[in-house]
Order: sequence, then structure tokens, then C-alpha cells
Amino acid sequence: MKKPFNNHLPQSNLKVVILCGGAGTRLREETDFRPKPLVEVGGRPILWHVMKIFSHYGLNDFVLCLGHKGHMIKEYFLHYMIRNNDFTIQLDAPGKIQFHGSHDESHWKITLVDTGLHTMTGGRVLAARPYIDTNPFLLTYGDGVGNVNIHALLDFHRKQKTIATLTGVRPQSQFGIIEVAAEGKAVGFKEKPRLDSWVNGGFFVLQEEIFNYLKQDSILEQEPLKRLAAAEQLSIYPHNDFWQCMDTFKDVECLNQLWNEKKAEWKLWE
Repeated sequence: MKKPFNNHLPQSNLKVVILCGGAGTRLREETDFRPKPLVEVGGRPILWHVMKIFSHYGLNDFVLCLGHKGHMIKEYFLHYMIRNNDFTIQLDAPGKIQFHGSHDESHWKITLVDTGLHTMTGGRVLAARPYIDTNPFLLTYGDGVGNVNIHALLDFHRKQKTIATLTGVRPQSQFGIIEVAAEGKAVGFKEKPRLDSWVNGGFFVLQEEIFNYLKQDSILEQEPLKRLAAAEQLSIYPHNDFWQCMDTFKDVECLNQLWNEKKAEWKLWE
């Protein structure tokens, strides 16, 4: 039975689907050894930071779409208690482990889904469908962070009543801009200004009708989104504040510098 558009579904009940399967070829310095979502910022995987953003808004039920080196992400969460707690183990009974203390992620529920080594983004979402049982659900990438207000995003989506909402961002230019007068003389400089155009920043809200637009070989960001836009079923939530993806080693260095200098604007949690 089709689940209706539910304006009253508690936000804490919504599934958060995170795409974690790409090979990260532009970040080979790191991804030759581990999947991109496990590349660390401030001593924690970038994926952990993404999940903490949603958890800050009470969303703690995650579905991770795995691909490239996905077994390493499985192992990371399988051994999460050991990584993040002191513990006592009795060597004559190695299955008996006593953990000491706790961690802030004890309420997280994480479903790890092998969605294929070379599957495209739309196909990964489709492969995870059996584990997505809320309408709407949220979707994002495992390598991008921002101080996106998830509650405001959900409210915007519900008012729009479209099948899909994506968060539009205006990233900073990689280059400084020279202002040139009509006669060809420089009149000023802008150091890496924010671009005027909007780009896809992830942080989607999707109704279950999205699956009607997906095929096993679909690239979500191409034909499915174009069809939704043509049908006036794609809304853009404008986010004018901090957002940063992690595509290159320079991005890794930038995010770590912000974290180390306590300027990590995506850190909404205490």
C-alpha cells in the first residue's frame, strides 16, 4: 500500500540514507587505502561528521549505501564500541567484554547495505529501498558537510509538496576574482568570493515516488532529477551559509584546518 504524504510524521522517525559507495578517484592519496567516507577530519571519519549533523536534529536511523571498500565501513561500525570505549576483556573467555563508560552515538541505528562496486547513485538508492520504510526520507552524500538546518529543510519540503527537494548551495570560488573596468584596467580584487550560481549540495528530502524515477543504472543527479524538474516535482531549498564537500586532498586539509582552529561551522553538536 502506498504511504501518503505525511505532514505529521515525527521527524525523529525518518530514515537518513547516505551514499558511501563512490571510489573517490580525485582523492587517491587517501582512497587507495580506505573509502572516502572514512577519510578523517579532526580524527573522525567525514561520514561520522555527516551523521552527527543529522543526529543533532534528532535523526538517528541511518541507511549506508556501500560500494568501494565498503567492508571497511562495516568494520568501523562493527567495532565502534571498542574504538570509542575503554573495556576489560577476560582472555580465557574472549567473548566476555566489559565496556566502561559510554559514547554519544549509542542511540544510533545503522543499516549497512552493499549496493554494488560500480553502481551509480540512483541505483544505490534503489538497491537500499527494502530498508527505507519512511515517507519521506532524507538522502545525502558521505563526503559533504554544512550547517544546514534540517528541521527548516523538512518544513520547506512539506510546504512545497513535491516529490524531491535538494539543498542548493553557492560554494566559494577556488580562485580570487579580478574586477576589471570597461577600459581594461583592474579596479579591485575579491578573494575567493561565493559563486552566484546554485549547485547541488545534497541534503535531499524524498518521497517514495522517487523510486518511480530510478533504475538500476540511474545516475540520480542526471536523468531522474531532470525528469522531476520537467514535471515540476523538484524543489530547491536555498542554503546560503557554510557548506563544503571533500573532493580533493586540498579539501581534506581545509576541513581539518577549520576543525583544528575551532572554526568548523558544521559542528552543530556539543
